[in-house]
Amino acid sequence: MTTPADHDPSQMAAEFAGEETYGPDTMRSMGKLIYGCRSEYEFDDRLLAHLKVAVTAKLRRQECFMLSWAIDARDGSGRMSLWLAPAIPLQFKFAGSRRPTLNRAWIDVMVQFSNSARGLVVISEADALSLSRGEIDAASLQLEP
Repeated sequence: MTTPADHDPSQMAAEFAGEETYGPDTMRSMGKLIYGCRSEYEFDDRLLAHLKVAVTAKLRRQECFMLSWAIDARDGSGRMSLWLAPAIPLQFKFAGSRRPTLNRAWIDVMVQFSNSARGLVVISEADALSLSRGEIDAASLQLEP
């Protein structure tokens, strides 16, 4: 049986944090979010670790939601969206061997987005920090509705 603490992203971030960590200024490894049986999407390991905590918090509560992100210009530009549901297989495959240091503010902003009509929108750590400090608002990020 789960308790409310099992669904707290901050608790999950603390549990996920390991001894061997790296921060935002270290070399990037590219991991994969594997959705369903065959679809793979590449993300920076640090971002993927934050997504894992935010997504897991929602799926543990048996919630369905949209996950969206911008596609880099080198990959053709545009946006990608996935409908995430507990019944659909989902894997997080990390390329690096070290766990990243987690930023709770970044996770909290993504979880807040996931509770909105737009769903969980992948944003940069810098934008998440600016949002959490009140320096910008979500409308200024020009996210899809």
